[in-house]
Amino acid sequence: MLSEPINTIDVHGMNVEKALDAIHKKVDGAGSAVYEIRVIHGFHGGTRIRSAIREEFGYGLEPKIKRIQPGDNEGITRLILKELF
Repeated sequence: MLSEPINTIDVHGMNVEKALDAIHKKVDGAGSAVYEIRVIHGFHGGTRIRSAIREEFGYGLEPKIKRIQPGDNEGITRLILKELF
């Protein structure tokens, strides 16, 4: 079964530790066809998770993640695994 090129994970209602654990599992399980993981953490209650994502996965700390960028709204963070060009 082929993976979708964009995977989504919703971590609403999770504490930071559980959210990071779930995101790590999603990143580790991403197949070669996956180029992006969209993390839905929410805005009002999700800012701690958003900050933790940047600390945990930023600056080359996770080899699979090439870069992190904001989503279409403040409640989404995009983890880019591959460039499309």
